[in-house]
Amino acid sequence: MATKPFEPKFMKVGVLTAALQELTPREVRDPDPDKAIEDWVEFAKELGASYVQLSAALHPTETDVPPEAMLDPVANTLDLRKVFDKDRAKRVAAALKATGVGISDVGYFDNLLHHDPAVRKKKHDFMLRTFDAAVLLGVNAVCGFVGRNQQHSMDENLVDFEQWFIPLLKAAKERGLTYRVEQCPMPGWTTGDNWHNNIAYTPGTWIALHKICEKHGVGDQLRIHYDPSHAILMGQDTRSIFQYLKDTGYNFLIGGFHVKGQVTDSKGVSAWGYGGQTVERGDWISGKPSPNPADQLNAWKKQIVLAEHELPGTARHDPLAYLQNRTVDWLDHQLAARELLQLDVENTHLVVEHEYPKARIQDKARLKPILQGSIAFVRHIDEAAGAMFALHEVLKAQGIPVQGVGREPYRS
Repeated sequence: MATKPFEPKFMKVGVLTAALQELTPREVRDPDPDKAIEDWVEFAKELGASYVQLSAALHPTETDVPPEAMLDPVANTLDLRKVFDKDRAKRVAAALKATGVGISDVGYFDNLLHHDPAVRKKKHDFMLRTFDAAVLLGVNAVCGFVGRNQQHSMDENLVDFEQWFIPLLKAAKERGLTYRVEQCPMPGWTTGDNWHNNIAYTPGTWIALHKICEKHGVGDQLRIHYDPSHAILMGQDTRSIFQYLKDTGYNFLIGGFHVKGQVTDSKGVSAWGYGGQTVERGDWISGKPSPNPADQLNAWKKQIVLAEHELPGTARHDPLAYLQNRTVDWLDHQLAARELLQLDVENTHLVVEHEYPKARIQDKARLKPILQGSIAFVRHIDEAAGAMFALHEVLKAQGIPVQGVGREPYRS
């Protein structure tokens, strides 16, 4: 009998630069935008991260959504007010070489199906600039959202996707890029009653969107940047999602991961159900949406009454909550990815995304050990899963059964 060697494979561990939005003070970075990237890759080296996911965003003076109305304000670490040219790319490349830190991809998270044509064009133009910067930075993917047209039904949004988003994917194809969608439903993006405000929020819509992409020759451009926190928020579990993708022949769709958790608040679920708080949130005043951005932030009570984001490793080990799908079972997450998805494991990125509210500290000295601990946790969990999966493959090759039952899809 042939003996299969023990050959564990591990994913690439990085961090999203929005974890510390103002690492470089605004008065320094605005006149010298690439200083923010230099400072962040140096910080990433200190944190023990091998890669950064470089956050791009419309400058605070240009965005249509005030930071005060955002649950997790974005970061424009990659400042694209001016063209990102070869000289800027050389400067960034020098910083990467000096630190040994790489760039996994570029992230720009916005509503690309906005109903207002002028607002939508501004976002699309910025996305094209992001694509061009990604090419000069030598990465092959951009990560973001699809969004939703708030004036249309979900079915109508499929038409909007075909009309407005497909051209972006064609532009990505021309540049040799893949667009990876984070599946956050973005419930607080509107003060209205809509909860699913990013139409690419679940396997059913991923498949529907991919079929549209295939019709236009850009099926290879659409992939998913999977984040297990959103599955917990919607009452799903990762293993069942991955199994569903395999069962339907779409387990090739996931191309990367945001590692961010979610801890469910059972009292909040008891009070409001998984639809979140629907009335008396504070985002409506006298029967009308408040014009005050600080009030609009309360729209996120659709989500935060139910759960709180976890920075991986900051939540207690809770086997019962894992089985109830009320928090992320990180070891099984990494095992299921290897068992059920079509992944090139050694070229798959695990990007730590920090949105644990109580630890969203905009102070480098205080935040540093917190991020160091989370990144180390993610790396070791992945190494444990990689070793466990490889050992099971060795046993199977020798006809030796793997013991026990393990977590099963479609049940809790």
